[in-house]
Amino acid sequence: MTDSINKRKAEHIELCLTDQVTGNNISTGMESVRFVHNALPEIDFNEISLAQQFLGFERKTPFLISSMTGGAQMAETINRNLAMAAEEKGWTFALGSTRALIERESFRPSFQVRKYAPTVPIIANLGAVQLNYGFTVDQCKQIIDITDANVLVLHLNAIQEIVQTGGDTNFSNLLGKIEKLVAALDAPVGVKEVGWGIDGTVAKKLRDVGIAFVDTAGAGGTSWSQVEKLRSKDEIKKEAAEAFVDWGIPTVESIVSVREHVSDVPIIASGGMKTGLDAAKAIAIGADMVGFARSVLREATESVDKLLDLMETRELELQMAMFALGVKNINELKQTNRVIVG
Repeated sequence: MTDSINKRKAEHIELCLTDQVTGNNISTGMESVRFVHNALPEIDFNEISLAQQFLGFERKTPFLISSMTGGAQMAETINRNLAMAAEEKGWTFALGSTRALIERESFRPSFQVRKYAPTVPIIANLGAVQLNYGFTVDQCKQIIDITDANVLVLHLNAIQEIVQTGGDTNFSNLLGKIEKLVAALDAPVGVKEVGWGIDGTVAKKLRDVGIAFVDTAGAGGTSWSQVEKLRSKDEIKKEAAEAFVDWGIPTVESIVSVREHVSDVPIIASGGMKTGLDAAKAIAIGADMVGFARSVLREATESVDKLLDLMETRELELQMAMFALGVKNINELKQTNRVIVG
């Protein structure tokens, strides 16, 4: 089983470096969000601050490197580069699914990046469904210990598990197990989707059992049914996956819905985020943090310097949007009345 995890993670990386893994006929909805340009901003561009708080951590930016990989040989290089760049730029860093490090010790180095990112909040990641397949509270504590993570996020990926060869599809009674885990762990626990979005009703259920944040991971970016379809040898599953190329809650709709139902936990906006302008839009409609995944993956395979250039560009784009709205900080951006949805 563990060798197959290694092979699967390697294939996921290879496929996500191509353009075949996005959904069709569905977008994040970011094109429907418009700002009203402020021709007279009356602020000094050099005084704009991107600083943001996240779960009590003071961050230089509201940016997050979203969960991508681990447990494959190339993943070690990718995660090292991402961690070093996150440390330099003050971004938060989420690891890919850490199930592999429990199942095989040899996979652990690809997740052990604390030495490269001593001050960064690190988010460890596990499929929520694993709580129905024998994963215990103690193993979740072990994941946090091995990765030296500050936070755990549980990912929800129901459709992916169906298409994935040997996927884990028993999602019954997970909410109660999530509640028990939240109560037993010292670290905050969040929940994220993997690219089909979370709506406000589900977000409220999660908040009510103690979840510390919700990551939308909306539709319009990577589609994991497409990724698994490209890996699959099962013709029936491949054809069924094709019917879901436009499935999901677009990222914009997910942010708005979650914020309407949940006012007191942070929202991470992710799912097809490409630019700092996307980030500005996401924050203006209700997000607190913004996650980038596939849009930083290629640079992460190349070098820390390439990543730093990309991250600097995303930061400049956000600052430019804030300048053209006349807002000096993230709190003012959240409260701007210069945003139109629809």
